[in-house]
Amino acid sequence: MLEVIQLHQYYGSSHTLRGISLSLNKGECLTLLGRNGVGKTTLLKCLMGVLPASQGEVIFEGRNIKKLTPHERAKAGIAYVPQGREIFARLTVEDNLLMGMATLPAKRAKTIKGEVYELFPVLKEMLHRRGGDLSGGQQQQLAIARALLAEPKLIILDEPTEGIQPSIIKDIGRVIRLLRERGDMGILLCEQYFDFARELADQFVVLSRGEVVASGTQDLMDGDDIKRHLAV
Repeated sequence: MLEVIQLHQYYGSSHTLRGISLSLNKGECLTLLGRNGVGKTTLLKCLMGVLPASQGEVIFEGRNIKKLTPHERAKAGIAYVPQGREIFARLTVEDNLLMGMATLPAKRAKTIKGEVYELFPVLKEMLHRRGGDLSGGQQQQLAIARALLAEPKLIILDEPTEGIQPSIIKDIGRVIRLLRERGDMGILLCEQYFDFARELADQFVVLSRGEVVASGTQDLMDGDDIKRHLAV
């Protein structure tokens, strides 16, 4: 579904991504690991087109999307839940969700909204509250729900457990597991919480100083070499 080939990116004279390559299959969860500042969020922004990649290719469903704008990539089936959630704080929960369904036919929008309420029942109870009045964990649920309402083929999640209470971390993990088991979506999960990432991963990639330093299947994640790149 997704193949990244020798991706490079620069901030001015700083070489932030150095030949990143990875691949993700439909129905799999790929976890992206690494300390703060190693290039994880920069990579995700390049995949979404928010930042330009200097060299390399981004292949999505057999098509090179490197030159597409963010909205063109979204239209192609890629959803992005950024670090910090970036919900519309002054809009209600319902209005935030409607933004996610903007391109769907009315009949399908009604059906999928019901499906999302099943995944995040707390949102149905808070439809008329402003997004900015929700707790951090509820805002994260809203951000993920809004992305899912666009019916993506690939969802990119940047640090979904950051600053969130344990009970909601469990809810988010449950939703990601359900999406993976459904088998019709790829999931790219950027995460610092190792146990959460290991539980959900089919594949993993570890970044350090803008380079891939380790990758493999979930059963290899417990190695000391992997943990060395994650320790502060």
